[in-house]
Amino acid sequence: MNQLEEKLQFKRGLTLKNRIVIAPMTTKMSFFDGVVTNDEIAYYASRSGEAGAFITAAANVHEGGKGWDGELGVYDDRFIPGLAKLASAIKKNGTKAILQIFHGGRMTDSKVLQGVQPVAPSAVPAERPNAETPRALEEVEIYEILDGFKKATERAIKAGFDGVELHGANTYLIQQFFSPHSNRRTDDWGGSLEKRFKFINELVDGVTSVVDQSGVKDFIVGYRFSPEEYEEPGIRLSDTLYLVDQLANKPLDYLHLSSNDYTKVSISEDFKDKPILAYIKETINERLPLIVAGDIRTKQDVEGALQTADLVAVGRSILIDPHWTQKILDDQESLIRTELSQYDREDLRISNGVWGFLQLMMPERLK
Repeated sequence: MNQLEEKLQFKRGLTLKNRIVIAPMTTKMSFFDGVVTNDEIAYYASRSGEAGAFITAAANVHEGGKGWDGELGVYDDRFIPGLAKLASAIKKNGTKAILQIFHGGRMTDSKVLQGVQPVAPSAVPAERPNAETPRALEEVEIYEILDGFKKATERAIKAGFDGVELHGANTYLIQQFFSPHSNRRTDDWGGSLEKRFKFINELVDGVTSVVDQSGVKDFIVGYRFSPEEYEEPGIRLSDTLYLVDQLANKPLDYLHLSSNDYTKVSISEDFKDKPILAYIKETINERLPLIVAGDIRTKQDVEGALQTADLVAVGRSILIDPHWTQKILDDQESLIRTELSQYDREDLRISNGVWGFLQLMMPERLK
């Protein structure tokens, strides 16, 4: 079992001081145009300094990829000064700053995009209420988006981040290319499992090449993924194990399993013998470190996850108690705040977006 106080060094040299990572969580705290706000910087700063790394909320790499209002932008050089302030706020007491980059694909709407129709691999709407039918991307647009990820990585380097995380989870565009539900293409970008992997293959190779050719030291690249979809057809664990096997051979620094429960068992009958996490770790076979997220609340949860994973990503617990990490490290679990009220919001920098997330995901801990 990995010990939570142990350091971890990635392939590209970056070292984390412990095995706890703050998970990427949507805050909706940026300005309408994607520029970082002072409130947002204060939110990150108040929760940094204790964990090994802090992964930011998703930053969109293309104007057409904006998923919601209040989202970080990284699709233009004008965002670099604000992102530099954000990176600096996170990087205190040795905590590393990782910028998560993404494109929303069909998981947005024309209101957020100010009248522009969302785009996706195919013209298939998401299975959610009031979902709009997206426009299928032209091949030239696919390459433009791939280039957007590379340029976003260059901006993250210039802003002083310690790495980027490719957000291939939670049904956004990267995952949409891999999913048989959202990708019905008949060209080189869709169809077979191998062709549905093409976008991810090009993306990872492009972003890692940018980093390796930049000359930057100790800058890492990670990839976050969701293991299964409930849509039919949809991604199944067998597809994901193929994806993980391919990615583990890439010049990435880590993989990040996105889950709401690190002990979750697959929906597929062929994979019921052990948790999804165990199948993923077995497939990686020590080629890359693995981060796992999923309802981590106690030291026992951390130690349980670290029996398999190399790093643990904590989200909601740190929203409620910004000093959760240090209290876990110091064996002061009895001092951890476990509930929130409206009166705590100002002190804890809880925005309307974060409060709405907490109301949806953990209403039992609000009072």
